[in-house]
Formats: sequence, structure tokens, C-alpha cells
Amino acid sequence: MTGTTDPRAAGPDGIARHVTSQQRMDVRMSVSPLRRGRGDPTYESTADGAVWRTSRMSSGPVTYRLMQASKTSVQARAWGPGAPELLDAVPALLGLDDDASTFAPEHPILQEAHRQLPHLRLGRTGLVLEALIPAIIEQRVHGISAFGSWRYLVSKFGEKAPGPTPKPMFVFPTPDVWRRIPSWEYHRANVDPARSKTIVRAAQAAGRLEEASTMTSEDAARRLRAIPGVGGWTAAETAQRALGDPDALSVGDYHLAAVVGWSLLGRPIDDAEMVEYLQPLAPHRHRAIRLLYLSGKATKPKFGPRTALVDHTWH
Repeated sequence: MTGTTDPRAAGPDGIARHVTSQQRMDVRMSVSPLRRGRGDPTYESTADGAVWRTSRMSSGPVTYRLMQASKTSVQARAWGPGAPELLDAVPALLGLDDDASTFAPEHPILQEAHRQLPHLRLGRTGLVLEALIPAIIEQRVHGISAFGSWRYLVSKFGEKAPGPTPKPMFVFPTPDVWRRIPSWEYHRANVDPARSKTIVRAAQAAGRLEEASTMTSEDAARRLRAIPGVGGWTAAETAQRALGDPDALSVGDYHLAAVVGWSLLGRPIDDAEMVEYLQPLAPHRHRAIRLLYLSGKATKPKFGPRTALVDHTWH
């Protein structure tokens, strides 16, 4: 892997870095888990194949654009105070330090999925709070509702993204802003008091939570779950994105156990049976799930109750 920063690209043009690898990369496959719905104010994909995203680095806000230049190279450009730090993190964001060499599934469906997508690379942002707060928002509610809540809060309380953007985009608010959002604004955003209190607790512990990015998977999970209101599902969803954890299994997901059961066993299973069944795939259980979905081999009969849209707003 190599990376070069273009010193001529400064000011309104941002700064650039060209990243190459001997192995194939896929920008959208690596960073698409960071998107929180089609209207996400921190994420946009454009017709030319570019992915645009905003983030808050320790050095400040950043807007960045990732473009697939070839199967083994990616052009990155970034704007804002956090641009140099973000460009240093692009290889990790693209999953270039993800190691799938010990992934050897025995189930033929997973074998075929791995054969189809050997270039799946699990990226990581290294930004814990930025992954944790949207996961908290998504607790126990339908995705459509959660995405709307995320869009409202970030668009209203996040600052305008630096540099050019293909649509109005905003940057993840600071921990101090998350702490100070009034309770009625969370209510208008359709975020109930239990989740808003968890967000505030997480923001108050932001410094300790960010330390999880340098910990082992087990220690990181313990650090995350030390926040009241953060359980196994939320910790796993955070670890998948912030830490690139290939084993972070989203136990407690409304659909996941049934999808795993129908796809791999031809019958529904519950969370406990899913954990037991997937244990031989550790430490690659999340990788197996991603492959199942990305390959189109995830199946589930279209019957049974759907999660209700929970509305906490005033009418």
C-alpha cells in the first residue's frame, strides 16, 4: 500500500491523496455502512461514482471525496481543518489493514459469497462517538424513523460542511453540542427520553469512549457498554464502523437471526441459536454477515409482523 499527498492542492481545491494497493479496493463497499439513510446530511454518492462524506476529526471538521481511480487505486480529496488528519486515515477507512486471511467458512453459501467478493474490506473510521450516537438513535425503532431523527439533529445542530459539496451537507456535532441539545428538540426529532439520555451520557464520556479506538475488541466492547443504555447491539454496530471489527455481531437485531437462519439453515432461529451457530466463524462473524447481504444470498420469507414506526413527536 502506498499513499501520496499532492502539495499543490491547497485552499479552495482542498488537499489530495492518491492511495494504491496491490489488492483490489472498493470504495462504496467499504464506506457504505457509514451512510444513515438516503437523506443522510453527512453522506452523498454522486453519478460520477464519487462518495462524499463529512466527519469531525480531532483536528476539526472535514469534507472529503473518495473516487475509485482503478481497481487498485483511490483518489481522495479533503477540505477543512481536519483534512490532513482525514487523509492520513484514508487507508484504514478503505479497509487496507483489514485481514481476512483466516476467514475459511465451511457453509457453501458463505464460501460462494466469499468467492464472489474476495475484495470485501472492512473499513474503520477510528471515530467512536460518531458511530455510537447514530446507533443509539437506531435503538428499538424502524430504520426510516431513525434516519429521519439523525437527519433532523445533524442538520439543525451540526455546522455547515467545509468546502464544496454536491448537496447541503453538515458535520457531526461536537460532544458539547450533543450534551446541550434541549429535550424538546430530541422530542421533535422523534427520539424518546431513554435514547436522548443515553446520547447525553455518551457525549459526557466522549474522551473515554474515543480511547476505545486503540483497545482490543473485548476491551472496547466493555468500554462502550459501561455507558448506561448501550447494550450489545449498539456496541457491535459501533465497533463495526469505528473499529472495523470483523467479529462484531449485532445480537438483538430485529431481523438478523431470522435472516441467518433462513439463509444458512432454511429455517428461522433466535439470537441464542445464531450466536452458537456462527461461533466457528469467529473472529469473522460480522464479515460473514456482510458477505451474506452483499452477495444477495440473504433470504427471509415475507411474512410475520413488521417493526412498528414509533412516533414521539408532537402532532
